Amino acid sequence: MSVAEPFRRTDRFVDGDVSYWHREQGVPDRRPALPGDTDADVVIAGAGLTGLWTAYYLASLQPDLRIVVLEREFAGFGASGRNGGWASAALPGQERRYAATHGVTEVARMQRAMFAAVDEVVDVAAAEGIDADIVKGGVLGVATNPAQYSRLTAYLDGLRRYGWGPDDMVLLSADELRERVAVAGALGGTWTPHGARVQPARLVRGLAEAVERKGVTIHEGTTVTRIEPGVAYTDHGAVRAPVVIRALEGFTASLPGQRRSWLPMSSSMVVTEPLPAEVRDEIGWRGAELLGDKAHGFAYVQITQDGRIALGGRAVPYRYGSRWDRRGETMGDTVDQLRDMLARLFPAAAGVGIDHAWAGVLGVPRDWCGSVGLDRGTGIGWAGGYVGHGVTSANLAGQTLADLVLRRDTDLTTLPWVGRQVRRWEVEPLRWIAVRSLYQAYSLADRREQHAARTSAIATVADRITGR
Repeated sequence: MSVAEPFRRTDRFVDGDVSYWHREQGVPDRRPALPGDTDADVVIAGAGLTGLWTAYYLASLQPDLRIVVLEREFAGFGASGRNGGWASAALPGQERRYAATHGVTEVARMQRAMFAAVDEVVDVAAAEGIDADIVKGGVLGVATNPAQYSRLTAYLDGLRRYGWGPDDMVLLSADELRERVAVAGALGGTWTPHGARVQPARLVRGLAEAVERKGVTIHEGTTVTRIEPGVAYTDHGAVRAPVVIRALEGFTASLPGQRRSWLPMSSSMVVTEPLPAEVRDEIGWRGAELLGDKAHGFAYVQITQDGRIALGGRAVPYRYGSRWDRRGETMGDTVDQLRDMLARLFPAAAGVGIDHAWAGVLGVPRDWCGSVGLDRGTGIGWAGGYVGHGVTSANLAGQTLADLVLRRDTDLTTLPWVGRQVRRWEVEPLRWIAVRSLYQAYSLADRREQHAARTSAIATVADRITGR
């Protein structure tokens, strides 16, 4: 089979369509589509985590609001149900960029809000009876060569400026890391308690049911085709409301005039079959820590409740013209790259079969920093651009949007990402060339760093050119 063709179902291997997370519990029946034109107080485009958290907090704070959520597929079909299941406290962007506009103290305040949002996700799931396999085991950062280790320690030192205290992230020796997880060649790592493993499809489905119990209406199979002040147009009619929230994340480019606002970046994942007992014994990983390495083409990993390794990374990150694969199929060479990542980190698992591969689309602003806001003049609000840190960021965004819509002056409504406006991405072919070159440069830099003591100059130049 050519590596340019998607993998097809063979034996137990499944490619694309929905994620493994959805497949594990069965694809849900769709809720009814919008029956025609209607009115509401708030209409939300997108039934992912951003839209649902926004609806949840709005309905909790003001139960009499008429809230309508519109979704093209089904709740959680996009990135919210395709991600790596990381509810981490990492900011949706770079600390230094937020600090450039608001100062270090304000970034530290936003970081504390992210710490709290991790606990908020855990607490709301418990309160609403959402069984999403949530375990707060923290997050491990791993360095597997000298260059990565240098980058890891420099990153930790930098975080101290932005609100990360000595208990918020600790440095681990190679032996201390091995006591938790045996990662091949690891020179050391970090651990933060601010992170929880999540089964993302269960979280988003449970949240959809929770907002419906609060009186929110969700229409699935309904494509939002255009947003204007006071109205969201769909293929089934129009919803008129004083407030219209755009919560489409990577699918923002589907709306007229938004093709260059946020880049639809693709990230791919695989999940293994359950690890044999002897493999699990060699790897360890008896806790529920999330794990990421410090490579430029980084891997993000979790161990599932039933002992599988779910691993993701960038492969074909961007398609020309801000297009994306609607069914989440994963190219053959992408699966090979993810297999190589798995074998590099956990050689004992190299022979374990892959059960499912899939891809999802996330949103990337030009400055690689997320934002949330509400234009008082038009009534149009938005949130997203989380650059891969959406599970927790979406919760914080939902809380913030609810406060903005209800005109509540809170600590959240003045955080550095509120109202953030950045320039649009360049026209094609410039943005395709830039992103493609970035990840080619990262791949080359990772190869060169296998025996280097410091970050490759290739990666540094690529970061500066693309603005990452």
